[in-house]
Amino acid sequence: MITIYHNSSCSKSNAALKALAECGEPFEIIEYLKDTPSLATLQEVIEKLGCKPHDLIRTNEAVYLENYKGKNLSDEEWLQVMHDNPILIQRPIIVNQDKAVVARSEDSIKAAL
Repeated sequence: MITIYHNSSCSKSNAALKALAECGEPFEIIEYLKDTPSLATLQEVIEKLGCKPHDLIRTNEAVYLENYKGKNLSDEEWLQVMHDNPILIQRPIIVNQDKAVVARSEDSIKAAL
């Protein structure tokens, strides 16, 4: 099953959701600001993305700039930061079996499918 970590206030996330709806495959929507992924789920998604936790952080958000900019945290600490502040998680993320992408472009959406 395909999963999208979605923020309905984000135009890129809404575009990815529309593309998923048009592909005809069943999918699950997780509104991660309301239903924050567990630390284990975040770790699993990051592994599927093939990145480090800090790479998934939205560094332009006020909460990051005010509280975390310039801090040298461990991967586990960055995971906790994302769990505690889900607004910092890049979006949208599409997970399809053993791969995941930050689906901010048509090409990345296609790569996920």
